[in-house]
Amino acid sequence: MLGIADYGAFVLAVWLFLMVPGPGNLAIIASTGHGGMRGGLAATLGIVLADQVLLWLAVAGVAALLAAHPGVFQAVQWLGAIYLAWLGIRMLLARPGGSKVLDIQPRQFAMQAFWITLLNPKAIVFYMAFFPLFVQPATHRGLTTFAAMAVTIAGLTLLYGAIAAWLTRALAGRMRRHPRWGQGLEKLAGVALVAFGIKLALGR
Repeated sequence: MLGIADYGAFVLAVWLFLMVPGPGNLAIIASTGHGGMRGGLAATLGIVLADQVLLWLAVAGVAALLAAHPGVFQAVQWLGAIYLAWLGIRMLLARPGGSKVLDIQPRQFAMQAFWITLLNPKAIVFYMAFFPLFVQPATHRGLTTFAAMAVTIAGLTLLYGAIAAWLTRALAGRMRRHPRWGQGLEKLAGVALVAFGIKLALGR
């Protein structure tokens, strides 16, 4: 589809990464706690905007690499698959309570979430490793392919943010009483990422 290798797998991978605990998820949860659904959705919008900045910076590097060095690009695809598995292993080995709670202030939820996401140095590294995995060099359509990926990521992030905000509001009390639920979801996502990385590596 538009030069994207296995669009269904691309959508699944994006959704899995959205579930990975990190600054973005914490920003949505904290903003929902302060401002309800409106706060959570505003934070989600800020995350989407920052992600678009970061992913297009990554696209510039990936596109140049694809055009100038096809052999190196293939090596980057291998490294990307390894990187996914490594992230999953880190999640499996992570100890409870390792994430720092963000200091989200009432009002300006979108702006705060935007800067939290934009200033996360791991995000652009992630996109640089992630995009090459799903680019089909034989049918690649340049900016059209990357634009389709960017729109997909934005749409999935908006959907995920709305669901996360709703669940935060609906299940806030239960989650506080049962912190192991969140830990269990993190381990499950870790297993999925390891399996996904292995599948992509074997398919190279």
